[in-house]
Amino acid sequence: MTAHILDQPIRNALLTRHRNLSEGGPLALRYPPDISPFATAVDDSAEALAALAALIPSKGMAMLVQAGNHLLPPGVVAENSFQVVQMVAGAVTEPEKRIEVLELSDADAPEMLSLATLTRPGPYNSRTHAFGGYIGIREGGRLAAMAGLRLKVPGYTEISAVCTHPDFRGRGYAGHLTQVVAARIAARGETPFLHTYAANATAIRLYERLGFALRCHLEGIVLRHA
Repeated sequence: MTAHILDQPIRNALLTRHRNLSEGGPLALRYPPDISPFATAVDDSAEALAALAALIPSKGMAMLVQAGNHLLPPGVVAENSFQVVQMVAGAVTEPEKRIEVLELSDADAPEMLSLATLTRPGPYNSRTHAFGGYIGIREGGRLAAMAGLRLKVPGYTEISAVCTHPDFRGRGYAGHLTQVVAARIAARGETPFLHTYAANATAIRLYERLGFALRCHLEGIVLRHA
């Protein structure tokens, strides 16, 4: 069976549309650690896996997410593993509610990091907002919810960091922001997709209501030097 481009979303993003954000060499690539812990070997060869190991900071980590099993580089251990659901949008519809959405920028970065640290939608570091396309909803001067972009491969762009502060949940903000970002992606002629933890049944139900459908299950691992 021919592999789908989204089976290896990190690898294919770093080799194509995110080449400008990549660090490494011809055999292994990663994002700058302050943007994302995601990394990849270009294939499963011993040489590429060794190059991947060399990209892991001595006191840091790297995160891999892909379909199928992971091969561990030499001298590296899998500190943690987790299951991810990958969902792809079918028909994209504009949100029905009229909620004021704000474009977020570098000036909002501290609040964005604080919100992501509190709600833990996935890996989010001090410059993750550099992926771009972040929008938010403010209430009473506070950042109540946000969503943005992350991985980009030919024909697809990922919606990511969808999160709402606990004080403002139940108001439809996460769904609204997801629809706005998805509509913007679709308007560029691309297909929106997203990932969520397989155990997050609430998020999966929300995305299904918004027109996203399961494409596959992926496995994530966190790597550190032994």
